[in-house]
Amino acid sequence: MASLLVRGGTVLTMSDDLSVVRGEVSVRDGRIEAVGAGLPGSWDTIIDATDALVLPGFVQSHVHLCQTLFRGLADDLPLLEWLRTRIWPLEAAHTPGTLRASARLAALELLTGGTTTVLTMETVHDTEAVFEAVAETGLRAVIGKCMMDADAAAPRRLLEPTQASIDESLSLRKRWHGAAGGRIRAAFAPRFAVSCSQDLLEAVGALAAGHGALVHTHASEQQPEVELIRRRTGRRNVQYFEDIGLASERLCLAHCIWIDEAEQEILASRGVKVLHCPSSNLKLGSGIAPVPELRARGVSVSLGADGAACSNRLDMFEEMRLAALLQSARRSPGALTARDAVWMATREGARALGLDAEIGSIEPGKRADLVVVPLDRPHLLPGGDPYSTLVYAARPTDVRATIVDGEVLVRDFQPTSLDPEAIVAEARAAARDLRSRAGC
Repeated sequence: MASLLVRGGTVLTMSDDLSVVRGEVSVRDGRIEAVGAGLPGSWDTIIDATDALVLPGFVQSHVHLCQTLFRGLADDLPLLEWLRTRIWPLEAAHTPGTLRASARLAALELLTGGTTTVLTMETVHDTEAVFEAVAETGLRAVIGKCMMDADAAAPRRLLEPTQASIDESLSLRKRWHGAAGGRIRAAFAPRFAVSCSQDLLEAVGALAAGHGALVHTHASEQQPEVELIRRRTGRRNVQYFEDIGLASERLCLAHCIWIDEAEQEILASRGVKVLHCPSSNLKLGSGIAPVPELRARGVSVSLGADGAACSNRLDMFEEMRLAALLQSARRSPGALTARDAVWMATREGARALGLDAEIGSIEPGKRADLVVVPLDRPHLLPGGDPYSTLVYAARPTDVRATIVDGEVLVRDFQPTSLDPEAIVAEARAAARDLRSRAGC
């Protein structure tokens, strides 16, 4: 692989001591070789980061690539109605071609906005198309086929026999886990307790333990969902997951807004990861997650935009900004600082995905997933604290370069290997087909 030098920037390493280095990042064979000033050597490619911030690529720990084509089609609805009347019919209408178009459009938006890694839950069928599309883009991803076997309100195409759901998830894992030089991985992704039988959830817990795999699901997003599970099981969501053996360090739970203190303690004691999606939570009227309380207990809380059907933008800058602002209003200014938000967008995202030894900080030996943000835009001046600049002032359009595994995927604000015009044309045609098939 080619060698690369990112030269002359202010490097936010996001290491344990949060060191900031003014100098260079040297990359060889896809990994960070050295970080410092005046590094000796020669390189195939040099990126000038003078008057720019260099930081680890963002890790979005909860997205739905398959929902990118649903943008603007499911507004102003509460969660369960949003799912049953809009999202599920659209997901059921997906074909391999429309899934590919949706994933490629999402990858273009994510990479040009500084996101280098995602944990994504797809729909029930044809997930192979998403694996294939993402592998081609250069994005790092942990992908799960959505699993649903028990919801009478779901379209027939989204319901599957329990064993068939398990078998397909295992088959995808066998084919794709570790593909593209380890850049693509596979997770188990039961949708949530509302649409999954206890048998399925228990089987997923056992399989995840046996394979060392992540489990990616939703929990406690809105109060009606919590009440539905309480009526069905006699327990709250997190307590139910604990009872059936699903709560572990491999479990990644999106949202966790309506959780009581007993559930917070379960999350902490079992090492469960929480995936915080502030813009989605606001748009669906779900509420504000108790992020400072969870972090104070030692719970890993990372960030994601959720799907474009409920956040409308796959924008980590917005998620960081909202995460901090919401806790200022909910608790007090500084309850979640800008530096905390950047940590959640990088280190905690890597930790949630079990990749903290590989990505999330700029340190020798780690994968070279890097982002360069120049500081010469009017809305970024005069600067000051770099974390504040990133969280409260920067935008996705400020990303000059995005690098994954040492490969420059965005340079001078433009993708280097993806064709934006072709992706947009493909997405428009696919969206028309999808809406026609779904009848909306």
